[in-house]
Amino acid sequence: MLIRRLEANDAEAYRAVMLEAYGTYPQAFTSSVAERARMPLSWWEKRIESPLDHVVGAFEGGVLAGIVGLAFEPREKARHKVTLFGMYVTEAYQRNGLGHQLVEAALDAARRQPGAKVIQLTVTAGNAAAFALYQRCGFIQYGLEPLAVRVGIEYFDKIHLWRELRAD
Repeated sequence: MLIRRLEANDAEAYRAVMLEAYGTYPQAFTSSVAERARMPLSWWEKRIESPLDHVVGAFEGGVLAGIVGLAFEPREKARHKVTLFGMYVTEAYQRNGLGHQLVEAALDAARRQPGAKVIQLTVTAGNAAAFALYQRCGFIQYGLEPLAVRVGIEYFDKIHLWRELRAD
């Protein structure tokens, strides 16, 4: 498995994997399939190339099997914080440790960001597998956001987690 930062020419594969993620786990993401499917390929390319985002992908034989992103804070007083977003492993590659590898790759990339001290994320309450993964990677819960995401008529809470970006 090759894990590397995505490039503009990966935009089509990135878009396809994210649309799959939004459709498979709508409660896990604040964006919907309908919203993101309308975005032109150039939007996905810009996201990959943005200096404020760092999107990592896991490839097997040229197939994008999983992704995770980092958002870097541009505001001076918050530049020490990094947000992990868009974590998803395609169904064919789930339950084999790839999620852990992707989170570790994201942590390594975040540590290389000058001035970064903490990384934070949210996970949908009730997603025991994702919550356990983040805990294994050193994240600690610090809050719960009630009614964070609405899918249809249902609401889902989000658990807020964080960890320091020290060398492990």
